[in-house]
Amino acid sequence: MAASRRRRRTTIAAAVAAVALTTGLATGCDAVNTALDCVQTADAIADSVTDLQQAVENASNDPTQLEESLDSIDKNLGEINDKTDNADVSKAVDDLQTAITNVRDSVKNGDETPDISPVTDAAGELTKVCTP
Repeated sequence: MAASRRRRRTTIAAAVAAVALTTGLATGCDAVNTALDCVQTADAIADSVTDLQQAVENASNDPTQLEESLDSIDKNLGEINDKTDNADVSKAVDDLQTAITNVRDSVKNGDETPDISPVTDAAGELTKVCTP
């Protein structure tokens, strides 16, 4: 009878350990997938920032390019915000959004070559916090 109880306890312990391990791996995979989503979106934002830099340089030729670049960054920021619960990522997204808003305000106020260095700095910070 003692051997049967011991076997049952061992079986239960093994089952609990298997469930805990599976849960841990699933949670770990979710974290990795979230980080990869963040990195991919941050990479897309970096491309959009490059487009923004070119748009500022060519603003006199095509002023719509600047707005399109800002819209692209906004869209990507929304994607990151929807997928993360990481405080550092959220702060970096907020900082980048503030920088984008400042550029939009400058353009609305007639500045044809707005200072986008805060955008590039904030995008760099986002890339840094998204790196797994």
